Amino acid sequence: MSDPEPEDGRAAGESLTRADRARRVANVLRGQVLRGAFPDGVLPDERALIAEFGASRNSVREALGLLRDEGLVARRRGVGTVVVGRAYQHPLGELSGLAEVLQRHGVVVNEVREARLVRPPGSVARRLGLADGTPAVYLERLRRVDGTPLSLDCTYLLAEVGEPLLALGREALEKQDVFELIETAVGMPLGRAEVSVQAVVADPATCAVLAMPEGGAVLAVERLTRLADGRPADLEFIHLRGDRLTLHATLDRARGAAAERPHPSDHPHPS
Repeated sequence: MSDPEPEDGRAAGESLTRADRARRVANVLRGQVLRGAFPDGVLPDERALIAEFGASRNSVREALGLLRDEGLVARRRGVGTVVVGRAYQHPLGELSGLAEVLQRHGVVVNEVREARLVRPPGSVARRLGLADGTPAVYLERLRRVDGTPLSLDCTYLLAEVGEPLLALGREALEKQDVFELIETAVGMPLGRAEVSVQAVVADPATCAVLAMPEGGAVLAVERLTRLADGRPADLEFIHLRGDRLTLHATLDRARGAAAERPHPSDHPHPS
């Protein structure tokens, strides 16, 4: 039996495939799962979802299948569809280390995979304002939350910032965030950061480290953090599991419009 038409508020005669309908249902359910909208961990049954979305049983089942393929939900006999995957929010509006943010959600473990003085690639040296051949400190850490691998962080630091961190020893780097150590142990306050985010397909090695299936998506974050005096101090290349972390920000259109609006002083009155 084919799905009834129309669905999802489409006008009669408009073409909409079942895959389109399923995608629309999955988009809403995914957001609910990631926001923790089902505190008991169980999604509404099919009948309730059909009524809520005005969708057919086949479309709802296909939507749930999409979420199962993403590792967010599973079917449990006698229970229904339950949430099995958890995503953590990282706010974009604050300059915080990942461990600082994730400690709100669970037990964070930092595994230091590498920590040493290196000669950085030329492009990295230029971003840090270093002359060619000037050494930098390289840190590579694997972050886990409640035992689940979440991110692989590759960080280059100015030697004057990073060498005191190396002197603290591996245990300090595993128990505390680098941002916290820079400010408290090294005594160099941080100022601002420039961040870019891109969704990419992870390479096989990264998938293996993050315990992801091959071909999985990651959020590739590049963050250049400056000291309070404006000097670049820390250039990070972070790979975050796209199925376990979301980036969150609250945006103010009025503020953005005001920033773009020319100031009266930019248009002086003729004398």
